[in-house]
Amino acid sequence: MTSAPSPCAALGILVQCRPGFEADASAELTAAARAARFTGETDTQPNSGFVIFELTAPEAHDVIRRRLDLARLIFSRQAFQVLAVLDDLPDRDRLTPLREAIAATGERFSALLPETPDTNDGKEQSGFLRRFGPLLEDALAKDGLLRPDSPHLPRLHVFFEGPKRAWLGVSLASEGSAWPMGIPRLRMPKEAPSRSTLKLAEAFLTLLTVDEQKSTLRPGLTAVDLGAAPGGWSWQLASRGIRVTAIDNGPLAPSAIATGLIEHLRADGFTWKPKKAVDWLVCDMVEQPSRIAPLIADWFATGRCRRSIFNLKLPMKRRHDEVERCRALIDARLSAAGIKYILRIKHLYHDREEVTCYLTRR
Repeated sequence: MTSAPSPCAALGILVQCRPGFEADASAELTAAARAARFTGETDTQPNSGFVIFELTAPEAHDVIRRRLDLARLIFSRQAFQVLAVLDDLPDRDRLTPLREAIAATGERFSALLPETPDTNDGKEQSGFLRRFGPLLEDALAKDGLLRPDSPHLPRLHVFFEGPKRAWLGVSLASEGSAWPMGIPRLRMPKEAPSRSTLKLAEAFLTLLTVDEQKSTLRPGLTAVDLGAAPGGWSWQLASRGIRVTAIDNGPLAPSAIATGLIEHLRADGFTWKPKKAVDWLVCDMVEQPSRIAPLIADWFATGRCRRSIFNLKLPMKRRHDEVERCRALIDARLSAAGIKYILRIKHLYHDREEVTCYLTRR
């Protein structure tokens, strides 16, 4: 890639992912770019934490936005359209060349997102980013390039691949994560039975719109948690005032029972059925994804739940293919029932060898 594009020209698309998932992110990004009729090649380095689709010819980034929905990418934590890449940044003054390159894009921005890969090398730069980010933000504000009061403007990503190399790019808030690097700042509640509670908390923030969160995560609603033990997901629902039926032959942690909103039934999550429909079905069972996808779809098709969040545990290889297989299984069941639906899938920061899905009626 060249380092000085014409104003508003995007040289490619960069997506950040969990290290080790570059092949999956690359397969998905390549398929999406080709479907949007962009020509180029994917540059993938194992365990780098990011993937780049280099465009054969630069495109106006509003063209990319119209033709490619980056928010739909499953294995991307964060995504942006590359405007420039700077090499050989000086150790003592990285601010000046970045400031000049950002001004040369001809853009103004609503927010600045300083980022690095989520790797050990990237984490070594975290201290530098904490110091450098505010300096760059102040400089851009003085240059009239940063306008936090104009949310319609694109966000500026400054992605430090290493100390001497930085990628500059843009995204809209609707296209990517609200958090730099796609990593939410969630605190582990002391009362929660397990760290898995953070998966569900992140899923609510990532997969639901603000309006959906307000309308579907309120006291008085009902939920079923399949494979609940030790109770991290049940606790997360109960902490929001939702009454939960926790299904698992294993025990729940005392802190889950202490909420007073969780009823524990020792039963098989694949065979147990509620007497009446519930608002939420959640499921984090350690099972083959080809068993979980039809289970959730059947609950939905038969009207036993109104919406669901569930995890699909993926194989070590061909993860993207397995996700598409599960998507097809869900579609076949719901299409046969004549149900129009919305299915959102994301490999969350708190996920490991799994993806998290949100299913609701359209």
